[in-house]
Amino acid sequence: MTGTTASPRGDLLDPTCPTRGLLDRVGSKWVVMVLLVLGERELRYADLKRAVPGVSAKMLTQTLRGLDRDGLVARRVEPTTPPSVFYRVTPLGRTLQPVLADLREWAEAHMAEVDGLAPPS
Repeated sequence: MTGTTASPRGDLLDPTCPTRGLLDRVGSKWVVMVLLVLGERELRYADLKRAVPGVSAKMLTQTLRGLDRDGLVARRVEPTTPPSVFYRVTPLGRTLQPVLADLREWAEAHMAEVDGLAPPS
């Protein structure tokens, strides 16, 4: 090898760690919410914005662009006046669905403890 070595698996402190790279891309609450909502069905931009409470138009647009760039969400434009833009989760993005479901399940089971509202289990 010349000059570089692969980072040890799971070394989140190493900038080249694949897990760290993934967290950089999908670690936002907006990314998780968009992927969960789009996991159910393809949606137009306006419908997606209504389905994700609290997201600004700017943040939703940035989130969708990043997910599209990373191949996790696909964008489809229908040539109407004005154009209709639809978003859906790609097959690659769909592989994240079980992980996100596990994260959601864990949060529902333990957030009261994290928030200090329930004794530790």
